[in-house]
Amino acid sequence: MQRDNYFIEGLQGAGKSTLVQKLSAHLPEHIVFREGDYSPVELAWCAYTTEAQYQNVLAQYPSLAEEIRAKTVTEGQHKIICYTQILTDVPDFHRNLEKLEIYNGNLDRESFEAVVLERFGRWNGEGQIFECSIFQNIIENQILYLGMKDEEILDFYRRLEKILHGRPYRILYLDVEDIAGAIGVIRKERSDDAGNELWFPMMLRYLEESPHGKACGLSGLAGLVAHLEHRRNLERRIIDEIFREQTVRLRAKAYRFDEVAVLL
Repeated sequence: MQRDNYFIEGLQGAGKSTLVQKLSAHLPEHIVFREGDYSPVELAWCAYTTEAQYQNVLAQYPSLAEEIRAKTVTEGQHKIICYTQILTDVPDFHRNLEKLEIYNGNLDRESFEAVVLERFGRWNGEGQIFECSIFQNIIENQILYLGMKDEEILDFYRRLEKILHGRPYRILYLDVEDIAGAIGVIRKERSDDAGNELWFPMMLRYLEESPHGKACGLSGLAGLVAHLEHRRNLERRIIDEIFREQTVRLRAKAYRFDEVAVLL
């Protein structure tokens, strides 16, 4: 009997990491893939390079070449570098490797969709737990950088569902009602010991500097809330219209895990 795979989804601050931890403890035989890990389906915080690009990276950072090789996985004609797992003070290393991700508009729409759908198509795993690998990074890129309309994004997810049809997977979706409140919590959680905010300024910069953010004049807390409300409503539509049977919807930070466990 095949073991189900689980995709933990929801907005930033919904409690995805906590649910991943609880689910992993409940299903200790499952393999967990978090953001930044090498994953068979998701490429968040990983550079996706051709052989030529990879050799350029090694040449540009000779002092890190050994670590880069250790954090690299070969997939066909591409190299995947889990670059955020490399701790270094080398100037601009992380910033430059970020430019080799598939997100942030680094690929055009056709190329981006081809990479995502091809990797999901090759995936044939079981007994795996994924942190935000179906919605968050893909949809953020589609809205903020590729300028896709809701119906275009829905069409993409219809194609993805066809690829996944018949696979053993469930989506556990943490539904956030109070988005401003969730942002307030994560701002405090992701601050340093001196109280300096780390996540919030980065998230605002990501939003405000994106083509969609500039075109719509999204800025500050109000702009972020508006964007995340749009994304949440779109994700609800995707679930209702496409993934309803595969999804367990949970009220973010207001569910009991023992009640969830009996559904798995």
